[in-house]
Amino acid sequence: MSRLAAALLPPAPSRDALLERHGERYKWWALAVVACGIVAAVFSTTSFSVAVPAMGAYFGMGQDRVQWVITGYMAAMTVAMLPTPWLLDRYGFRQVFLGTVLFLAVSSVAGFLATDFATTVAIRIVQGAAAGIQQPLAMIVVMRLFPPGSQGRASGLLSFGIVLAPAVAPTLAGMLLDRYGWQAIFLLNVPFCLIAGVLAMHLLARADETLRRPFDWYGVVLLSVMTLVLIEWVAGLREAGPLAIASLIEAAVVALSGTLFVRHAARAKAPIFALSLFHERSFAMGIVVSFAYGVGVYASTYLIPVFLQNALGYQATPAGLALMPSGFALAVTIPLAGILADRHSPRWITVGGLLLFGLSFLFFAVRGKAISYAELLWVTVAGRIGLGLIIPALTLATLRHLQPRQLGEASMVNNYIRQLGGVLGIAIVAVFVEWRLAVHGPGPAGVDAAYSEAFLFLTVTFLVATVAALRMKPRQGLAAA
Repeated sequence: MSRLAAALLPPAPSRDALLERHGERYKWWALAVVACGIVAAVFSTTSFSVAVPAMGAYFGMGQDRVQWVITGYMAAMTVAMLPTPWLLDRYGFRQVFLGTVLFLAVSSVAGFLATDFATTVAIRIVQGAAAGIQQPLAMIVVMRLFPPGSQGRASGLLSFGIVLAPAVAPTLAGMLLDRYGWQAIFLLNVPFCLIAGVLAMHLLARADETLRRPFDWYGVVLLSVMTLVLIEWVAGLREAGPLAIASLIEAAVVALSGTLFVRHAARAKAPIFALSLFHERSFAMGIVVSFAYGVGVYASTYLIPVFLQNALGYQATPAGLALMPSGFALAVTIPLAGILADRHSPRWITVGGLLLFGLSFLFFAVRGKAISYAELLWVTVAGRIGLGLIIPALTLATLRHLQPRQLGEASMVNNYIRQLGGVLGIAIVAVFVEWRLAVHGPGPAGVDAAYSEAFLFLTVTFLVATVAALRMKPRQGLAAA
């Protein structure tokens, strides 16, 4: 990898040269470059929600199978995060970032050219793997380059661009789908990949040194098996049922691989991540919140456009447009929330955001099919304001009390758990809706009841997350928690 990069790329600047050229602005330039790359990954994640009905009709499949276009991406994204700390030590930040951007761009073009479902899912898995390696890089930049007094502001500005993508992606995807077909959605992220790659070659420093530490293959295999089988188990519950032999075997594999990993991580000299991270209560509780947060955010991003089309009868374009105002509200809220997180307790800001976001789903559950388009707009805006409060505060509350040497592993674990919650959330909601439709019937009343119950499920998820957030105060009793 390093020889290929040296042959194809211009000479990498040193950090000293970049600091001399840009001064204190260098850290902000580095933040912008990484944000641009992650925006490309977020476009790949969120843009396909509006395509689920169209792809179902195109391939002749139900939601429970078509959702693998999204779930496969999320599963690969989740598993691929695991080797990120090792890759950073082995190759350095710059080369890892450039490699992920390249794979994301090439796989996007390949996805545009795909014509069958299996190939489409396979390409989405490649996209997800590239995006997964990239995800932990953002907070590593924040925590390493910025002092504590400005980490909230940096995190808020970073998240501004990242969350603006989900606001725009469903709308752009809906327009492309209506005009050119679902295949064109693959190309949404290509311009951002190109911009991020060019900027990274000039603005990311080469690694001063790399480490040749052994890679924890055994630990990664155990976690990968646990993750993938868990996702398949959840996705297959609707068709097979929880008491089927296949479902019971998958549940046993999940339990066994998880137990073996914990045993291995407690004994290994260099595990993929150290279990000692969880000795800090703020981190342990933050991981619980991150999991529930991932379930709620990604499940709702999947569910709302599908609800608008299948239950309320909107076309793809207005379904995507319905999320745009809330996306802009989210983008405006996050920088302000970052400033608040530097000045006030990130824990209490997280609690407030969780409650507001959860209540927005409760409104969907209560109103159901009777909700008007105007009501839908303002309630999603309110929910995204709550989400905007959560994003920078939760990360700081989870990572702030760890040692600098722990940040690479901690950022990976935090992102891994959040994405695992996300991919399970999408699978759970897709299966849940199909199950409730089978119970209530396919008529208008049954559709209304099924989606209302799905939104109620998300409400309960965020109430559980709120309880965990209340326990995020670190053992040291620091007031900043």
